[in-house]
Amino acid sequence: MLSDKTETKKLSSRQKKRLKNREEKRQKFLSMKKEKEESYQKLKAMKKSKQLEESKENKGNNNSRKRKISKQESSEEEEDEDDEGDAELEDESEEDGINEEAESSDEEEVESSDENPQGYTDDNKLWLKPSKRKMDEDVSESEEEDENDSDDDGDDDNMDDDEFDSDEDEEDEDENEDMLPIEKAAKKLNKKQEKDRKLAEAELQTNISEMEKYTLPSGQEIEKESQQPPDLQLILQRIKEVQHVLGDFKGRREPDRTRQDYLDQLIKDLCAYYSYNEFLMEKLVQLFPHEISEFLEANEVQRPVTIRTNTLKTRRRDLAQALINRGVNLDPIGKWSKVGLVVYDSQVPLGATPEYLAGHYIIQGGSSFLPVMALAPQENERILDMSSAPGGKTTHIASLMKNTGVIFANDANKDRAKAIVGNVHRMGITNTVICNYDGRKFPSVMHGFDRVLLDAPCSGTGVIAKDTEVKMNKDEKDIQRCSHLQRELLLAAIDCCDAKSSTGGYIVYSTCSILVDENESVIEYALNKRNVKLVPTGLDFGKEGYVNFERHRFHPNMKLTRRFYPHTHNLDGFFVAKLKKFSNKIPGAEEKTRVATEMADSVNVAEDVKKEVAVKGENQSGEEPVKDNKDTAPGKKDNKKKGSSKWNKKDTAKKTFKPGKFKKFKNNDGKSKQKKKPKSKN
Repeated sequence: MLSDKTETKKLSSRQKKRLKNREEKRQKFLSMKKEKEESYQKLKAMKKSKQLEESKENKGNNNSRKRKISKQESSEEEEDEDDEGDAELEDESEEDGINEEAESSDEEEVESSDENPQGYTDDNKLWLKPSKRKMDEDVSESEEEDENDSDDDGDDDNMDDDEFDSDEDEEDEDENEDMLPIEKAAKKLNKKQEKDRKLAEAELQTNISEMEKYTLPSGQEIEKESQQPPDLQLILQRIKEVQHVLGDFKGRREPDRTRQDYLDQLIKDLCAYYSYNEFLMEKLVQLFPHEISEFLEANEVQRPVTIRTNTLKTRRRDLAQALINRGVNLDPIGKWSKVGLVVYDSQVPLGATPEYLAGHYIIQGGSSFLPVMALAPQENERILDMSSAPGGKTTHIASLMKNTGVIFANDANKDRAKAIVGNVHRMGITNTVICNYDGRKFPSVMHGFDRVLLDAPCSGTGVIAKDTEVKMNKDEKDIQRCSHLQRELLLAAIDCCDAKSSTGGYIVYSTCSILVDENESVIEYALNKRNVKLVPTGLDFGKEGYVNFERHRFHPNMKLTRRFYPHTHNLDGFFVAKLKKFSNKIPGAEEKTRVATEMADSVNVAEDVKKEVAVKGENQSGEEPVKDNKDTAPGKKDNKKKGSSKWNKKDTAKKTFKPGKFKKFKNNDGKSKQKKKPKSKN
């Protein structure tokens, strides 16, 4: 009894009505069956009585009549047996149907209402079938009855899904009896909101799917919009519609419009909505043709604050416990890092805690862990960090090396190098030498390193969330300038590395940019100019680098590089590549030196020939040497000594004074005046 009560409690009002209707139909069916059996028995009794009367009346007839009667009786008995067999089969089938209906669960729908209605209930049902019109009318009547039942039940029972949801809610209430009423109400509210959201999304999708073609705005509409303040809702709706058309361009486009027309409109709207310049937006649309909206939305949100544990002084578990005690809400950054922590919120400033001042951790972006992990420094190695400010990667390398070996932390900006000094001292690092050189000239200062890390300066298109000025300030010239500088720095980093190192010979190149011009193109240039090859980075996640992009065709091993995006990995946009140097020789360097020496030799020979010709010319002229003439100005001696040039000869001939040569110094007799030479004192 108790089990029956609990089952009835779990049933909804509509299910109860269905059970009641089902029970009524079953009773009607049983009553009809009884009536049929009674009528059949009556008919059978009447036949038997008639047969008995006929047999009594025909006893006195002749033998022929008896034979006919016996034949008739035998035929009738056979028909009766056939009828009895058919009736028994019908009874068995009907009883089986009743049992199956009784054994079906209470939560199942009444299938009889969905099936074709029964046309006839008498003995003629075996060979008569209802017309199609009547069947349609019966189906419509059954549907109307179901609708009326659902209206009576209320708004919650309008659909079968609502009915099952109500059943699930009741079951959840029974399971969560220990929960507080406010918790139960909150749970129901969340379910209702989720259901409304799904319905809204489904309705939106149906509305979008109904839109076969989208008409681009005309020139007059664009001019009208330009004169008015921008309507962001209208622009956002247009962005979605254009993206929907581009998803199936062949079936949804306008006949007279090309794909470029839609792309131009999309870029213009994206620039207006997210405040980018057209050049940068075109680059981003080329990179993310299908997920451009997700990338732009991710750039509008700040990345989570991350810190890195200094394993030289503490462990991550101890540091996390200490910060939790100070009111910091944090979690491990992920399975890929054993030293990173993500900070959600904090009641104290992270840059002023006793743990920070003691050097137990450093505030560092999660993407900055990746180049050092790819470099994989070993103990007692000689490592160069070519562009190391403010020192996050340098301190990470030192912690992995356990303060052994030597690290050279270089940065071209002297002011930024001061930050390296502060972080190195605070973190307790003793194996680092800090220097200030131009990275492009560093091979002439020092080389022969086991491993080199180059986090090259870039346009910053991967960290737009931190620096929003990138949206409008970067143009094509800036990208070209950065790409040229990165190529020079990468070649210098390769030259600093020693291919004969027993443990290393690796170069890691990384940027905080997502553009191909600053990443794959630079690596391809290095592969062509130096004896290096790409090797796996050792990072388990991230997207592969591009092998084919637009018109570019890169080395097949470019897929070993790794790309990280804010909308997929929740990290700053980053690129990491690892190179292995297999020879210290520079391709083409010997040929260049040979050509240079030949050119220098030819220049020297030409100069010697010119000197010889000049000396011969002076000897043939018969003029006195300049140095023997005492009247020559002292400032002109150097010019006379160089006398290999014809211009010098003319100048000296004009400016050298010789007595009696010029007319203004001659007398009337035609003889020149000559100054008496002073007598030499013996």
